[in-house]
Amino acid sequence: MMSKTTHTARTAPRRKLWGGRFRATTNAAVEHFTQSIAFDQRLAPYDVRGSCAHAAMLARIGILSKKEAAAIRAGLQRIARECAAGTVAFDATCEDIHMAIETLLTHRIGAVAKKLHTGRSRNDQIALDERLYLRDVLAQVCGQIGTLQAGLLACAEHHADVVMPGFTHLQFAMPVLVAHHLLSYIEMLERDLQRLGEQQARVNVLPLGAAALAGSGFALDRAFVARTLGFAGVARNSMDAVADRDFLVEFLAAAAIIAMHLSRLAEDLILWVSQPFGFIALPDEFCTGSSLMPQKKNPDVLELVRGKTGRVYGNLVALLTTLKALPMTYNRDMQEDKQPVFDSADTVSACLEIMAALLPRVQFRRERLAQALQDDFLCATDWAEQLVRRGVPFRDAHEAVGRAVALAEQRGGGLGALPLRALQAICPHFDRAILRLTTAPASVAAKRSEGSTQPARVARELLRWRTVLTDRSAAKTGRRKEMIG
Repeated sequence: MMSKTTHTARTAPRRKLWGGRFRATTNAAVEHFTQSIAFDQRLAPYDVRGSCAHAAMLARIGILSKKEAAAIRAGLQRIARECAAGTVAFDATCEDIHMAIETLLTHRIGAVAKKLHTGRSRNDQIALDERLYLRDVLAQVCGQIGTLQAGLLACAEHHADVVMPGFTHLQFAMPVLVAHHLLSYIEMLERDLQRLGEQQARVNVLPLGAAALAGSGFALDRAFVARTLGFAGVARNSMDAVADRDFLVEFLAAAAIIAMHLSRLAEDLILWVSQPFGFIALPDEFCTGSSLMPQKKNPDVLELVRGKTGRVYGNLVALLTTLKALPMTYNRDMQEDKQPVFDSADTVSACLEIMAALLPRVQFRRERLAQALQDDFLCATDWAEQLVRRGVPFRDAHEAVGRAVALAEQRGGGLGALPLRALQAICPHFDRAILRLTTAPASVAAKRSEGSTQPARVARELLRWRTVLTDRSAAKTGRRKEMIG
């Protein structure tokens, strides 16, 4: 079903700003089909910022007088305030946010507004708006990832001594600390932060001044605009500046990876809260019930986080497909770049926010975990390693313990229930010390390698991450105070 967009009253006649060479007015169906104001109006604050900087630059090089530039800036700032308050009235016939703001500005301050577009095109204007928007999105998502990392760390610290079954192939494999499992997701999210940080540098390049594709006949002071808007530099090739959407694709790719990581975390929690496992309890506030079955308590929030991953993937594929084989430079196809980016930014942000709120409330059920860990087959690898320490080649040790497991299953008990004589019939290097290694705490304590689930190593990792996140938060607070000061 096609959605309908309600627009406010027009503030200007239907004549297009580009309509000089046209004799007929735009067909109403074409006007509706080609407009993007329905969704790109969220770029209005960035369009105003870019236009204010452009006006200041035009005054700097003598295209505008100081009085004209001041009038334009005042008019734009009024529009920005109205946008923030939700009271602005854009003309739906203006196609996009750029023309809507320029039309409204002209209506407000008169003919001087017609000078604002000197030396620029909507081609470099939209590239600027999208970069300004994405800079803010990257900063926001990075902050939300940090908040989720802090939630995971708090949960890990609260359950630092709890052991659980680790899985491979969704089968019980080896005992691990709950904290070790949660720290693995902090590592995943840290890579997400690194990716976003690398993108911030590539986004922070000014495209304005490229004009339509070939640059401008005016000696635009692009370096001044870059400094004014906080860009690290200017795009060096005018054609690439207006054609480039790599920075949006990169963000969508990073968003897809973030969503994938969140879906894996959500799936672990969904499995753990299910009755066959019962490893965790979720707070009522983050669950829903059934319209039919009174007893149900469903992890719908987690299922939606898992499900929304598909649309984030789809947005990446959509933009890649839109850009595929586009000739240089700007093509109207590129109008379709915004909605996938907006949707992925909103979706990933919402998922990060809800997961960060949920994680500190998760409680691990120690008694259920203890029951799951009673199967001493989880210590089979530890037994093999003990045989290796006694001089048995690993493959022979693996074979011997495998035979011991088969014998224990045949007898209907665990490894620890096997008589030493029966074990020594399989391999003479079995001894009573190995027989004592049949508990989950003994298994995790037996680990020695860097990055393992050994309690002492995990404790150090918890401390390291607490320091990292605390220092990062302090640095962010310091930068914020610097900016305010």
